[in-house]
Amino acid sequence: GVSETSWEDAGRHAVETAAGSLHDLRVAEITKMDMKVENGKVTEYRTRVALSFKYDK
Repeated sequence: GVSETSWEDAGRHAVETAAGSLHDLRVAEITKMDMKVENGKVTEYRTRVALSFKYDK
């Protein structure tokens, strides 16, 4: 997930994006956080999320 404001917001975006194609999401685990820096300033917060979900056979 990506956000211009915070890692929390970036994580929320990642979960909401995944919820568009996956169902019955159960747990989201933050696995990595980083920032994009341009001209010495943070321009994006990026959060990588591992998700637990159910699937149908």
